[in-house]
Amino acid sequence: MGDSILLRPGNRYCMKDIMTTRKMENGVAVYYMEGNETKYESFNYSELIDMKVNALDLLKDPKAYRVDLQKHLIQMKK
Repeated sequence: MGDSILLRPGNRYCMKDIMTTRKMENGVAVYYMEGNETKYESFNYSELIDMKVNALDLLKDPKAYRVDLQKHLIQMKK
């Protein structure tokens, strides 16, 4: 029963295009659309380095990336 929530349509657990980013003290906040709402996910610099995501590139061209909310990962679009 608990696992079924992850399979519902419209759930937040999927890839989302990053609309914009904001530099934070210890990392980067990435903003994405969910329905009509703008939401964000935060990543610290250590997480970005582990994912091989250049923070400056992410801040400069956020629309070239997307965020996986379930895995807490950022990927460059292909």
